[in-house]
Amino acid sequence: MSTGNGGQGAEIGFATARGRNWPTLRQFTVFLENRVGQLLEVVRRFDGSPVRIVALSINDSGECAFIRFLLSHPEQGREILERAGLTVIESDLIGVELPDTQQPLLRICTALLQAEVNIIQAYPILVRPRGRPAVALMVDNTDMGLETLASKGFVMITEGDINEDD
Repeated sequence: MSTGNGGQGAEIGFATARGRNWPTLRQFTVFLENRVGQLLEVVRRFDGSPVRIVALSINDSGECAFIRFLLSHPEQGREILERAGLTVIESDLIGVELPDTQQPLLRICTALLQAEVNIIQAYPILVRPRGRPAVALMVDNTDMGLETLASKGFVMITEGDINEDD
């Protein structure tokens, strides 16, 4: 599996310890009661730390909500969420730069469809690594999604790319 640097990156084995250039992004999902101020309480937990929310998705289901975050400093972010007593679910997402074309999402969706990889969730990444817009995708086969997008020349976003300190 390549790092997604346009096919120019080093190979990464499955035994490699997860690091800042691991080719996926960690999404943290927390469950909140649907009450006024709940989201603000969670967001405030990051105040005074280097952790920034770089992508956010909210799914409301009436009495509860699922909040999904991508964080600039995932390890510290997870600790903050857990210290707040929140149950945290961690998932891998693919971060991909939008190509400079008229219909960038069409290119991404077409590439994944050709490999029979389904998109389960998608949302924009709020920071612009390397000055380019990007999206976070949860797919049903992460390894195949990464390989497919990299082989088609798409540029992947890593955790190192979304850490604003670098």
